[in-house]
Amino acid sequence: MDMQEEIIAKVQEIPPLSTSAAELVTLMGNPDHELQKTVRIVECDAALTARVLQVVNSAGFGLMEPTTSIARAVSYLGEKMVLGIALDACTGSTLRRPLEGYEGKADTLWEHNLRTAIASREIAKFAREELSGDIAFTGGLLHDIGKAIVSEFLSGFAGDIVSKIDAGDATDYVSAEHEMLGTDHSIVGYEVARRWKLASPLPEIIRFHHIPSEAEKGVRALAYAVHLGDIIAMMGGTGTGSDDMMYRLDVGFSEFIQISQREFEKIMLEVEVEFSRTRSSIFGKEDIPS
Repeated sequence: MDMQEEIIAKVQEIPPLSTSAAELVTLMGNPDHELQKTVRIVECDAALTARVLQVVNSAGFGLMEPTTSIARAVSYLGEKMVLGIALDACTGSTLRRPLEGYEGKADTLWEHNLRTAIASREIAKFAREELSGDIAFTGGLLHDIGKAIVSEFLSGFAGDIVSKIDAGDATDYVSAEHEMLGTDHSIVGYEVARRWKLASPLPEIIRFHHIPSEAEKGVRALAYAVHLGDIIAMMGGTGTGSDDMMYRLDVGFSEFIQISQREFEKIMLEVEVEFSRTRSSIFGKEDIPS
């Protein structure tokens, strides 16, 4: 079995999404959905209900009195955080493992995806066409899922890849991965999305988040939103290890995203605040900025 076959075999070992998580992902793809539908999905999943209530009643949200109402909890948390909690419940063991191939610590991937998701949603507001912030968020939350698999096959080679890029023998980390493995984390992530039967445009966003200009026209703006969200996450100090800032910025984003330097900097600050609070609530890590 060659390397690519081994990687594809690993994709088949990825656990399926829970029914609740899959339903929430699908629901977020519909910009006209009602909040009550999210509430119903949570209410029908006892484990998710317990986790949502645990998070909303955590110190990070500082409620005066604990709540036992799922409707209130979803309203306080927001649907995007509920989706994050649901995905964490069924992919946490995969996304929270150390990324040895990228020299990343435990939780590195999940935290990077979370910051990217928040940033992608904010970037979507500056699109020249109307974009769904929910889809941009979900795409950001899943964009690097392929690293969870690819990491194992890159173990011990991070230094070699960085040296190759520094020497100009590879244009960025994606091309170096592809040269070494015959594939890369964005392609592998696309295959994971297909295994999970995620609806378009999520698989395409994952596939093209480093090369958004190559995405089909109908997906391109969303791919650019996640592309910039990924950059913001790395600039904010939440990367995935040795590949931090080792990717090219696609300067063609201005055709789809109209944003000034000042607005970009403001987004970075807003993302930091929301990321810190969300991280504290989900992970129990107290680093909320004042």
